[in-house]
This record gives sequence, C-alpha cells and structure tokens, in this order.
Amino acid sequence: MGRPRQVTPHLDGEDATAATPLEDEDLDGLIPTHVATRGDLNIVEQANIENATRWAFRARAVVQLDDLLTVSFSTAVHRRMFGDVWRWAGKQRLRETNIGVDPILIPTETRVLLDDVQYWHEHETYEAIECAVRLHHRLVSVHPFRNGNGRHARFMADLYLHSIGLPRLNWGGSHLTTDDDARHAYLDALRAADAGELHALIGFASS
Repeated sequence: MGRPRQVTPHLDGEDATAATPLEDEDLDGLIPTHVATRGDLNIVEQANIENATRWAFRARAVVQLDDLLTVSFSTAVHRRMFGDVWRWAGKQRLRETNIGVDPILIPTETRVLLDDVQYWHEHETYEAIECAVRLHHRLVSVHPFRNGNGRHARFMADLYLHSIGLPRLNWGGSHLTTDDDARHAYLDALRAADAGELHALIGFASS
C-alpha cells in the first residue's frame, strides 16, 4: 500500500491536442478566467513556470542544499511554478490516483526521498546527474500534487544541480507537454526506470 505506483503515460494530466476543451473537473481551482482549452492552459502554466525559473536559477542559488531538500521547500517550489494558475498549487493531493502513494503517506515518502538524496550527496553514492535523475524519478512516483508532478520533479532535480554549482539538465530540449517524439522517449525512459533501469532516463535528461 505504501509503495509508489509505477509511472504511467499521463504524468501531468496533459492532453495531446491543444484544442481539446477542458472538462469541468479540469477547471476546478483554475484562476485565469479566459482558459478554455488544453492549449490555453499550457500557455498560462508555461508563463508561470518561466517566472519561477527566473526566480530559481539566478546566478546564486536561492537556497542551500540542506534547505532545498525539505518537504516545505518542495511544496513552495510547486506553488511558485503554478500559483498564478491553480488555487491548489503547493497543496498536497488528497485523493488517490493511478500514480503515486496513498495521500496520507505523501509527507513521509517525500521526506524519506529527500533524506535519501541528502545521503547520496554526502556519501557520493551516485554522480550528481544520476542523483538528480533519481530524485526526479522518485518524486514523480510519490506524485505529491494534483497536477504538474513531472514538471515539478524536473524542476527540483535541476534545483539540486544548481545548488551545488552544476548546470541544469536539458530533458531532451523539450517542455514535454505535447505528444511528440521527445515526450514518448521520456515516458519510455520512465517506464524503464520503474523497472530499475535508469540509464535511459539519465541519457534522456542529459540530451
């Protein structure tokens, strides 16, 4: 019951067709009133993420590693990324989903993951890039939020690298919000990582 479920293709609730109208469930908690389609939503979310990126990846790290690897900072990052778009940004999900742990276990599983990352870093268990990719994959598997989990996990992985003076990952050179070759490669790599094989995901993240 407490084990993260496998990652499935619909990481962020994104739709392949930009013109797809949003359902009532998709509009729950939405702040901008003009958003009517998946394409509209992608635009406002990406604008919010770009603002968060300018805040996070300035010349000096916004936070030291010890503070970065905390549940409170992780939720604050999600709020920074999506707070202009969703009223529930930065709030952990309360419902069970086909991805992720039982909602009651989200704080514990997130804390265990971040403690693991701290240990990997201090003991040089993995190279920094692999550490970042493992952080990303485990955080997606926990699936702490209603939406935006893949993007948030990639952002946290990049923040980890930035906090130790290393460049961000390329993630295939794509936002990974459209149904294209890059997204398919990403999902294939995530499935391999679910099975314990991280080489493809590390390679994709670095490409």
